[in-house]
Amino acid sequence: MDLKAHPFVKWAGGKARLVAKLQKVLPNRIETYHEPFLGGGALFFALASTGRFKHAVLNDANAELINSYRIIASSCDELLEALRILDTEYHDAPKETYLRLRATKPGDPVAQAARLIFLNRTCFNGLYRVNKSGQFNVPFGSYVNPKIVDEPNLRACSEALRRVTLVSKDFSEVLKEAKPGDGVYCDPPYVPLNHTAYFTSYTSEGFGPKDQERLATELGVLANYGVAVVASNSDTEFVRKLYAGFEIHEVQMRRSINSKAGKRGPVSELMLVGRTPQFI
Repeated sequence: MDLKAHPFVKWAGGKARLVAKLQKVLPNRIETYHEPFLGGGALFFALASTGRFKHAVLNDANAELINSYRIIASSCDELLEALRILDTEYHDAPKETYLRLRATKPGDPVAQAARLIFLNRTCFNGLYRVNKSGQFNVPFGSYVNPKIVDEPNLRACSEALRRVTLVSKDFSEVLKEAKPGDGVYCDPPYVPLNHTAYFTSYTSEGFGPKDQERLATELGVLANYGVAVVASNSDTEFVRKLYAGFEIHEVQMRRSINSKAGKRGPVSELMLVGRTPQFI
């Protein structure tokens, strides 16, 4: 039995625990699947494993992340070799290797992808965060034996990505291509629950209230146009007002990113479903 691909990176806000619910509110057959905020791609890989779509357009504002997807799709052998070298170096000198690689900016796309996967596997909590200069700045993770080279899954991911379009641009550029019969899932950086919880540093630009409003407006237009639309966001009054015309479902999700283990418990999030003629 072939291995089903799953996310090759740990990603803050990853939707692995929500995949079953998300699949239930999407059509059984999707012409083109659009995911403008790809991240770890848990839903994409789940849909790909069951052949739910004919084609997929995957986007993320994080160009380094999209480069990693592209390299996995086109140059998996070269990537695996680069990761094996880093794995050896890590086991010889873990923290030194981590700090050295964190400070580099490789020009070669394969080296860039290997660096991202390596840092993701060995940094604190699997967090991806950059400063305003775009420099990765997460501290060392102190893992005993991190899985830096996961060949079976990377090869499964490569197969799943063979017939996929990968881009890195503003989400609206992806959404404007959606047509009736297509499906869209949006998992943007969440609206903060309070003023101390703001976390949008996957890119140096961030994602603010005006972006949230623009996204909700465009998704509403698509839903009315006949596109199957689903989105996720935090459970706040601001989000509920933005998506007042959508079906709003509360779901309990466990926080995975917090410096204090005691604050990683369940929290209410929203699954927002734009009903279209496909569901009637």
